[in-house]
Amino acid sequence: MSPVPTPAPAPLAPLVPLVPLVPLVPLVPLVPLVPLVPLVIARGLGLRHPGGVLALDGVDLEIHPGEFVALIGSSGCGKSSLLRAIAGLVRPSSGSLQVAGRAPEAARKQWGRHAFVFQDPTLLPWRTVRDNVALPLELGASGPTAPDRRAAVDRALDLVGLAEFADTHPAELSGGMRMRASLARALVTRPALLLLDEPFGALDELTREHLDGELLRLWQRDGFAALAVTHSLAEAVWLADRVLVMSPRPGRIVHNLQISLPRPRPPELQTSPEFMALLATLRAQVQRAA
Repeated sequence: MSPVPTPAPAPLAPLVPLVPLVPLVPLVPLVPLVPLVPLVIARGLGLRHPGGVLALDGVDLEIHPGEFVALIGSSGCGKSSLLRAIAGLVRPSSGSLQVAGRAPEAARKQWGRHAFVFQDPTLLPWRTVRDNVALPLELGASGPTAPDRRAAVDRALDLVGLAEFADTHPAELSGGMRMRASLARALVTRPALLLLDEPFGALDELTREHLDGELLRLWQRDGFAALAVTHSLAEAVWLADRVLVMSPRPGRIVHNLQISLPRPRPPELQTSPEFMALLATLRAQVQRAA
């Protein structure tokens, strides 16, 4: 009897691939991180006034978007001159200066996203607070429509706590309230760069501390870059990410102190050991620069 043939083995089932059908999400970002380009760049900047006084000489400076920088130095060292040069109000005599990639005068006319808060409120006495705040929008080359302008002014007045005083005149306000109106006028255009030439210096200490707190709150909310002149070492440490110390005239930047304090910064931070240590370091730098 012939043997029964052995049946052929069944074909093996295909192996399930171990590689997932959906590619894994890469651990590195698909878009490379690009460092922020400085908003203000000065290299070897010099400024001689028409009368022959050399106010600035060899200033090197960078300010990045969203950064708060304080500028400190002895009276007459050129702090205000540096701010005015950045604003395009005076022309440098030597070196290079760029604001948003343009010469300062071109930035003022074409870019128009920086604002200046002066030492004095410089409000027009015949205009109401609302009309004073609206002035930059009225003077702009392509200002908003009347309804949009009113909304922008209302927002700025609300930010500085002056909404209920919109229809009053400057003479009816206290010194601190006039400075609030000046700050609102600067913020109404939503600037990317805010230049402050010691606007709270003439106020009493309590009002000054309150307005400093308001300024910090607005800076954290809107994210503009700020360059603030001050003669107060404690104010500089409390407000800034960096403090730049200038030499006597002709002014140049001789120290750059990084402020490593956390944010937000409540007033009680000014009594902490970390604050006191930074204040002592800054005082020593200012004394060496004098």
